[in-house]
Amino acid sequence: MTIEALIFDKDGTLFDFHKTWSAWADTALMDFADADPEIYHRAADAFGFDTRTKRFRPDSPVIAGTLIDVADLLTSLRPEMPRPRLISWLEQSSHSVPQIEVTPLWPLLTAFRQQGLRLAVMTNDSEEPARAHLRQAGIADLFDIVIGADSGFGAKPDAAPLQAIARMLKIRATDAAVIGDSLHDLHAARSAGMTAIGVLTGLATAEDLAEAADLILPDISHLPAWLDPPSAPSETP
Repeated sequence: MTIEALIFDKDGTLFDFHKTWSAWADTALMDFADADPEIYHRAADAFGFDTRTKRFRPDSPVIAGTLIDVADLLTSLRPEMPRPRLISWLEQSSHSVPQIEVTPLWPLLTAFRQQGLRLAVMTNDSEEPARAHLRQAGIADLFDIVIGADSGFGAKPDAAPLQAIARMLKIRATDAAVIGDSLHDLHAARSAGMTAIGVLTGLATAEDLAEAADLILPDISHLPAWLDPPSAPSETP
């Protein structure tokens, strides 16, 4: 098997989901509720956010949802806030959230580039916040393509955005691997005819991902060993 391109999810794959987003969620939900405890708890329940542990639950719809999906979880709780304003607020509040890398990203991604691999990001986040997070980490220029759910190609678990990346890179789908932390990522990869690699830096367990993964790794730092496995020792006659 020849792999020419690696297509990464963002949250939970390049960046640790809990360490990056749980603190933001608690503050953002309180801000959304305007300090009203009832609205805060109802919003947290809609988010799949545990207010006691201050962590997202594994079944949270936020994990793989788009910005519009997330906004739709909240619209009924603050009907006086127009939906476009709510979407704009979510985008702005998440734009500058410090991203916690799952492993030092710059040397890892640079090594992939030096091997001749093409790199892309396909996230169900919006494109501009995604680019801002990559710039914040100093890795934006290492990617050939960055697209989000609002880039005009659809969102995961649909295969269309991954197929669009393959067309833009001028490669066959079978020559790309998709790396993600959710079933949305892996189902999209399978539907697109790409290798589906699960990582455990989101909230899903290996058991959760097993049904759709060709391979499960602890995190993306294990990709080099998969791409270039050590040769078996030759037998001595």
